[in-house]
Amino acid sequence: MMYSFDSRIRYSEVGSDTKLTLLSLLNYFQDCATFHSEDLGVGVEYLEKLQSVWVMNFWQIDIDRFPELGERVTVQTHPYDFKVCMGFRNFGLKDGDGKMLAVANTLWTFLNTQNGRPSKPPADMLEKYATEPPYEMEYLDRKISFAGEGDAQEPVEIRKHHLDTNHHVNNAQYVGIAYDYLPEDFQVRRMRASYHKSAVLSDLLYPVVYREKENCVGVALCDESGSTYANIEFCNCK
Repeated sequence: MMYSFDSRIRYSEVGSDTKLTLLSLLNYFQDCATFHSEDLGVGVEYLEKLQSVWVMNFWQIDIDRFPELGERVTVQTHPYDFKVCMGFRNFGLKDGDGKMLAVANTLWTFLNTQNGRPSKPPADMLEKYATEPPYEMEYLDRKISFAGEGDAQEPVEIRKHHLDTNHHVNNAQYVGIAYDYLPEDFQVRRMRASYHKSAVLSDLLYPVVYREKENCVGVALCDESGSTYANIEFCNCK
């Protein structure tokens, strides 16, 4: 079932160019999925009772244009498939004329919070999430890897503002951290992010920046041993 809400681009959501930031776009999409679940009665409180949570595995966002301060927009989402412990969901952002500004594909895993293992979502919950056909967009590989030697950066300590209700780093925060390593004039038109393990309060993220592709910048966020928390790829073309 398609779910949507209307909004207006706020000053707190734009960057120095007065356009919606990538992090704010991710937050809009996440909020839309959260509102959808809450309105169906299968939101945060429901999941807490089940001792379960939906965890993000993968983002792909394709952007035609970032809306500007004051623009009216519509944010929409719908699940298009469920397989065992996995859920697949699209997102879209439209301007006031109904033109699509950005689309996204995501993959989520349903986890038991007591043992940290994937589990099958309850049938009654899935019945509430009526699926619709996936968007017509280019669906890229969910595996993100970087070749060659990257440029190691100073570690980033996880603070309270990075955490969400699951008490680990919110998936959008990894993207926000990685975004800081882009060149000043880099215009993001496509972003992919894959998540491998969760960082928590006081963990250190060790960023490594890769520029082996002409139009793309990759950022690996790892622990001290090199084990990956998240890989994020930004491209200035699609």
